[in-house]
Amino acid sequence: MDVAITGSSGLVGTALRRSLEADGHRAIRVVRPGSAATGPTIDWDPQAGTIDRAGLEGVDAVVNLAGEGIASGRWTDEHRRRVKESRTRATAVLSEALAGLDAKPRVLLSGSAIGYYGDRGDEELTERSQAGTDFLSEVAIAWEAATGMAEQAGIRVTHLRTGIVLSTEGGALAKQLLPFRLGLGGPAGRGDQWLSWISVDDEVSAIRFLLDHDVAGPVNLTAPAPVTNAEFAKTLGRVLHRPAVVPIPRVLAKLPAGVGDLIGSLLFTGARVRPAVLQDAGYRFAHPTLEGALRALLRR
Repeated sequence: MDVAITGSSGLVGTALRRSLEADGHRAIRVVRPGSAATGPTIDWDPQAGTIDRAGLEGVDAVVNLAGEGIASGRWTDEHRRRVKESRTRATAVLSEALAGLDAKPRVLLSGSAIGYYGDRGDEELTERSQAGTDFLSEVAIAWEAATGMAEQAGIRVTHLRTGIVLSTEGGALAKQLLPFRLGLGGPAGRGDQWLSWISVDDEVSAIRFLLDHDVAGPVNLTAPAPVTNAEFAKTLGRVLHRPAVVPIPRVLAKLPAGVGDLIGSLLFTGARVRPAVLQDAGYRFAHPTLEGALRALLRR
Protein backbone atom coordinates (compact mmCIF):
# COMPACT_ATOMS: atom_id res chain seq x y z
CA MET A 1 0.00 0.00 0.00
CA ASP A 2 1.24 3.49 -0.87
CA VAL A 3 0.43 6.01 1.89
CA ALA A 4 1.23 9.72 1.55
CA ILE A 5 1.83 11.40 4.92
CA THR A 6 1.95 15.10 5.77
CA GLY A 7 3.53 16.00 9.09
CA SER A 8 5.72 12.92 8.69
CA SER A 9 8.51 14.30 10.90
CA GLY A 10 6.26 14.89 13.91
CA LEU A 11 5.78 12.54 16.85
CA VAL A 12 2.85 10.62 15.37
CA GLY A 13 3.97 10.95 11.76
CA THR A 14 7.38 9.47 12.50
CA ALA A 15 5.91 6.54 14.43
CA LEU A 16 3.32 5.90 11.71
CA ARG A 17 5.91 5.97 8.96
CA ARG A 18 8.13 3.48 10.80
CA SER A 19 5.19 1.16 11.41
CA LEU A 20 4.07 1.17 7.79
CA GLU A 21 7.57 0.62 6.44
CA ALA A 22 8.22 -2.20 8.89
CA ASP A 23 5.28 -4.05 7.36
CA GLY A 24 6.42 -3.51 3.79
CA HIS A 25 4.21 -0.56 2.89
CA ARG A 26 5.49 2.51 1.05
CA ALA A 27 5.29 5.66 3.18
CA ILE A 28 5.60 8.75 0.96
CA ARG A 29 6.55 11.89 2.86
CA VAL A 30 4.81 15.11 1.78
CA VAL A 31 7.47 17.74 2.48
CA ARG A 32 8.45 21.29 1.65
CA PRO A 33 10.86 21.83 -1.27
CA GLY A 34 14.48 21.43 -0.23
CA SER A 35 13.65 19.15 2.68
CA ALA A 36 16.37 16.76 3.81
CA ALA A 37 13.81 13.96 4.15
CA THR A 38 14.96 10.57 2.86
CA GLY A 39 12.92 8.04 0.93
CA PRO A 40 10.05 8.79 -1.47
CA THR A 41 8.74 12.35 -1.16
CA ILE A 42 6.15 14.69 -2.62
CA ASP A 43 6.82 18.44 -2.57
CA TRP A 44 4.29 20.94 -1.29
CA ASP A 45 4.17 24.49 0.03
CA PRO A 46 0.87 24.99 1.84
CA GLN A 47 1.48 28.68 2.41
CA ALA A 48 1.95 29.23 -1.32
CA GLY A 49 -0.94 26.87 -2.08
CA THR A 50 1.14 24.48 -4.19
CA ILE A 51 1.56 20.70 -4.18
CA ASP A 52 2.97 18.14 -6.63
CA ARG A 53 -0.32 16.63 -7.82
CA ALA A 54 1.43 14.18 -10.13
CA GLY A 55 3.16 12.67 -7.13
CA LEU A 56 -0.21 12.06 -5.48
CA GLU A 57 -1.69 10.25 -8.48
CA GLY A 58 -2.42 6.64 -7.64
CA VAL A 59 -1.56 6.64 -3.93
CA ASP A 60 -3.85 4.34 -1.96
CA ALA A 61 -4.34 6.57 1.07
CA VAL A 62 -3.36 9.92 2.56
CA VAL A 63 -2.78 10.73 6.25
CA ASN A 64 -2.77 14.44 6.96
CA LEU A 65 -0.98 15.32 10.21
CA ALA A 66 0.40 18.76 9.31
CA GLY A 67 0.11 21.68 11.72
CA GLU A 68 2.19 23.97 13.94
CA GLY A 69 2.52 22.77 17.53
CA ILE A 70 -0.07 24.20 19.90
CA ALA A 71 2.51 24.67 22.65
CA SER A 72 5.34 25.84 20.38
CA GLY A 73 5.14 29.46 21.50
CA ARG A 74 3.36 32.12 23.54
CA TRP A 75 -0.30 32.46 22.72
CA THR A 76 -0.07 35.84 21.05
CA ASP A 77 -2.54 36.74 18.32
CA GLU A 78 0.14 35.88 15.76
CA HIS A 79 0.76 32.44 17.24
CA ARG A 80 -2.97 31.70 17.30
CA ARG A 81 -3.20 32.69 13.65
CA ARG A 82 -0.32 30.38 12.72
CA VAL A 83 -1.78 27.48 14.69
CA LYS A 84 -5.09 27.80 12.88
CA GLU A 85 -3.81 28.58 9.39
CA SER A 86 -1.12 25.88 9.46
CA ARG A 87 -3.93 23.36 9.79
CA THR A 88 -6.74 24.80 7.73
CA ARG A 89 -4.68 26.08 4.81
CA ALA A 90 -2.60 22.91 4.49
CA THR A 91 -5.69 20.71 4.69
CA ALA A 92 -7.54 22.80 2.10
CA VAL A 93 -4.59 22.69 -0.33
CA LEU A 94 -4.32 18.94 0.09
CA SER A 95 -8.08 18.36 -0.16
CA GLU A 96 -8.39 20.39 -3.35
CA ALA A 97 -5.46 18.53 -4.94
CA LEU A 98 -6.88 15.11 -4.06
CA ALA A 99 -10.30 16.05 -5.43
CA GLY A 100 -8.76 16.88 -8.80
CA LEU A 101 -6.78 13.66 -9.28
CA ASP A 102 -7.62 11.12 -11.96
CA ALA A 103 -6.61 8.25 -9.67
CA LYS A 104 -7.88 9.39 -6.28
CA PRO A 105 -6.93 7.75 -2.98
CA ARG A 106 -9.65 5.70 -1.38
CA VAL A 107 -9.29 7.44 1.96
CA LEU A 108 -8.04 10.65 3.57
CA LEU A 109 -7.40 10.44 7.29
CA SER A 110 -7.14 14.05 8.37
CA GLY A 111 -5.92 15.38 11.68
CA SER A 112 -8.17 16.98 14.25
CA ALA A 113 -8.19 17.06 18.05
CA ILE A 114 -10.44 16.55 21.06
CA GLY A 115 -10.05 20.29 21.54
CA TYR A 116 -13.14 20.24 19.29
CA TYR A 117 -15.28 19.65 22.39
CA GLY A 118 -13.88 22.46 24.54
CA ASP A 119 -13.76 22.42 28.34
CA ARG A 120 -16.79 20.33 29.34
CA GLY A 121 -16.27 19.35 32.97
CA ASP A 122 -17.48 15.85 33.85
CA GLU A 123 -19.69 15.44 30.77
CA GLU A 124 -18.90 12.24 28.86
CA LEU A 125 -18.23 13.11 25.24
CA THR A 126 -18.53 10.98 22.10
CA GLU A 127 -18.38 11.81 18.42
CA ARG A 128 -22.07 12.80 18.62
CA SER A 129 -21.35 15.56 21.16
CA GLN A 130 -21.51 19.18 20.06
CA ALA A 131 -18.46 21.39 19.60
CA GLY A 132 -17.17 23.77 22.22
CA THR A 133 -16.84 27.52 21.80
CA ASP A 134 -13.22 28.32 22.73
CA PHE A 135 -10.22 28.91 20.47
CA LEU A 136 -9.16 25.26 20.21
CA SER A 137 -12.73 24.31 19.33
CA GLU A 138 -12.74 26.91 16.56
CA VAL A 139 -9.47 25.51 15.23
CA ALA A 140 -10.78 21.93 15.14
CA ILE A 141 -14.07 22.94 13.52
CA ALA A 142 -12.29 24.83 10.74
CA TRP A 143 -9.66 22.08 10.39
CA GLU A 144 -12.31 19.44 9.75
CA ALA A 145 -14.29 21.69 7.40
CA ALA A 146 -11.19 22.17 5.23
CA THR A 147 -11.53 18.59 3.92
CA GLY A 148 -14.78 19.50 2.15
CA MET A 149 -13.52 19.23 -1.43
CA ALA A 150 -12.13 15.74 -0.88
CA GLU A 151 -15.44 14.59 0.61
CA GLN A 152 -17.39 16.12 -2.28
CA ALA A 153 -15.14 14.23 -4.71
CA GLY A 154 -16.20 10.92 -3.16
CA ILE A 155 -13.09 10.22 -1.09
CA ARG A 156 -13.76 8.64 2.31
CA VAL A 157 -12.68 11.23 4.86
CA THR A 158 -12.07 10.42 8.52
CA HIS A 159 -11.28 13.12 11.07
CA LEU A 160 -8.77 11.98 13.70
CA ARG A 161 -9.85 13.72 16.91
CA THR A 162 -6.71 12.88 18.83
CA GLY A 163 -6.25 13.23 22.59
CA ILE A 164 -3.00 13.59 24.54
CA VAL A 165 -0.56 11.19 22.89
CA LEU A 166 1.71 9.52 25.45
CA SER A 167 5.26 8.85 24.30
CA THR A 168 8.73 9.08 25.78
CA GLU A 169 9.99 10.60 22.51
CA GLY A 170 7.98 13.81 22.66
CA GLY A 171 4.76 15.46 23.72
CA ALA A 172 3.33 16.04 27.19
CA LEU A 173 4.64 12.89 28.89
CA ALA A 174 8.22 13.41 27.78
CA LYS A 175 8.17 16.94 29.23
CA GLN A 176 6.86 15.70 32.58
CA LEU A 177 9.29 12.86 33.14
CA LEU A 178 12.18 14.88 34.56
CA PRO A 179 10.22 16.77 37.26
CA PHE A 180 8.36 13.60 38.22
CA ARG A 181 11.60 11.63 38.45
CA LEU A 182 12.97 14.36 40.72
CA GLY A 183 9.93 14.02 42.95
CA LEU A 184 8.60 17.43 41.87
CA GLY A 185 5.56 16.23 39.95
CA GLY A 186 1.94 16.69 40.89
CA PRO A 187 -1.52 17.64 39.68
CA ALA A 188 -2.46 20.93 38.04
CA GLY A 189 -4.58 22.92 40.46
CA ARG A 190 -7.27 20.77 42.10
CA GLY A 191 -6.60 18.09 39.50
CA ASP A 192 -10.28 17.46 38.80
CA GLN A 193 -10.02 18.30 35.09
CA TRP A 194 -10.24 15.30 32.75
CA LEU A 195 -7.32 14.11 30.65
CA SER A 196 -8.21 11.99 27.63
CA TRP A 197 -5.04 10.23 26.54
CA ILE A 198 -3.83 7.54 24.14
CA SER A 199 -0.52 5.69 23.93
CA VAL A 200 1.52 6.39 20.81
CA ASP A 201 1.31 2.69 19.96
CA ASP A 202 -2.48 2.77 19.99
CA GLU A 203 -2.51 6.08 18.10
CA VAL A 204 -0.55 4.49 15.26
CA SER A 205 -2.47 1.20 15.39
CA ALA A 206 -5.80 3.04 15.34
CA ILE A 207 -4.75 5.07 12.32
CA ARG A 208 -3.76 1.90 10.52
CA PHE A 209 -7.04 0.29 11.55
CA LEU A 210 -8.93 3.23 10.03
CA LEU A 211 -6.95 2.94 6.80
CA ASP A 212 -8.40 -0.54 6.34
CA HIS A 213 -11.92 -0.15 7.74
CA ASP A 214 -14.81 1.74 6.17
CA VAL A 215 -15.22 4.40 8.85
CA ALA A 216 -15.92 8.01 7.87
CA GLY A 217 -16.47 11.22 9.81
CA PRO A 218 -15.10 12.08 13.24
CA VAL A 219 -13.31 9.40 15.27
CA ASN A 220 -12.03 10.01 18.79
CA LEU A 221 -8.51 8.65 19.13
CA THR A 222 -8.42 8.33 22.91
CA ALA A 223 -8.13 5.37 25.24
CA PRO A 224 -11.41 4.09 26.73
CA ALA A 225 -10.39 5.07 30.28
CA PRO A 226 -9.79 8.83 30.59
CA VAL A 227 -8.48 9.99 33.96
CA THR A 228 -8.47 13.16 35.98
CA ASN A 229 -5.31 15.23 36.09
CA ALA A 230 -4.83 14.22 39.72
CA GLU A 231 -5.18 10.52 38.86
CA PHE A 232 -2.68 10.91 36.02
CA ALA A 233 -0.12 12.49 38.38
CA LYS A 234 -0.69 9.83 41.03
CA THR A 235 -0.35 6.99 38.50
CA LEU A 236 2.80 8.39 36.89
CA GLY A 237 4.34 8.88 40.35
CA ARG A 238 3.49 5.30 41.30
CA VAL A 239 5.01 3.88 38.10
CA LEU A 240 8.18 5.92 38.66
CA HIS A 241 8.24 5.13 42.41
CA ARG A 242 8.24 8.83 43.21
CA PRO A 243 5.91 11.09 45.19
CA ALA A 244 3.58 13.21 43.07
CA VAL A 245 2.21 15.75 45.51
CA VAL A 246 3.66 19.08 44.32
CA PRO A 247 0.71 20.85 42.68
CA ILE A 248 1.02 23.26 39.77
CA PRO A 249 -0.67 26.44 41.07
CA ARG A 250 -3.70 27.70 39.18
CA VAL A 251 -2.32 31.23 39.42
CA LEU A 252 -0.04 30.35 36.48
CA ALA A 253 -3.11 30.47 34.23
CA LYS A 254 -3.32 34.21 34.98
CA LEU A 255 0.11 35.08 33.61
CA PRO A 256 0.13 37.91 31.03
CA ALA A 257 0.99 38.13 27.33
CA GLY A 258 -0.64 34.92 26.23
CA VAL A 259 1.34 32.63 28.53
CA GLY A 260 -1.54 32.28 30.95
CA ASP A 261 -3.99 31.51 28.14
CA LEU A 262 -1.70 28.73 26.94
CA ILE A 263 -1.13 27.20 30.38
CA GLY A 264 -4.79 27.50 31.26
CA SER A 265 -5.98 25.84 28.07
CA LEU A 266 -3.49 22.99 28.24
CA LEU A 267 -3.34 22.23 31.97
CA PHE A 268 -6.41 23.53 33.73
CA THR A 269 -9.12 22.52 31.27
CA GLY A 270 -10.12 19.09 30.04
CA ALA A 271 -12.62 16.86 28.31
CA ARG A 272 -13.85 13.40 29.25
CA VAL A 273 -13.81 11.74 25.84
CA ARG A 274 -14.85 8.21 24.92
CA PRO A 275 -13.76 6.49 21.64
CA ALA A 276 -17.26 5.26 20.77
CA VAL A 277 -16.85 5.02 16.98
CA LEU A 278 -13.49 3.28 17.18
CA GLN A 279 -14.73 0.69 19.67
CA ASP A 280 -17.97 0.11 17.76
CA ALA A 281 -15.87 -0.56 14.64
CA GLY A 282 -14.04 -3.33 16.51
CA TYR A 283 -10.74 -1.75 17.41
CA ARG A 284 -9.04 -3.34 20.43
CA PHE A 285 -6.68 -1.20 22.46
CA ALA A 286 -3.24 -2.52 23.32
CA HIS A 287 -3.16 -0.12 26.29
CA PRO A 288 -6.70 0.53 27.55
CA THR A 289 -5.60 1.68 31.02
CA LEU A 290 -3.22 4.46 31.99
CA GLU A 291 -1.03 2.44 34.32
CA GLY A 292 -0.58 -0.31 31.74
CA ALA A 293 0.29 2.26 29.08
CA LEU A 294 2.83 4.04 31.28
CA ARG A 295 4.47 0.78 32.35
CA ALA A 296 4.77 -0.29 28.70
CA LEU A 297 6.18 3.06 27.60
CA LEU A 298 8.60 3.31 30.52
CA ARG A 299 9.35 -0.45 30.49
CA ARG A 300 8.42 -0.85 34.15
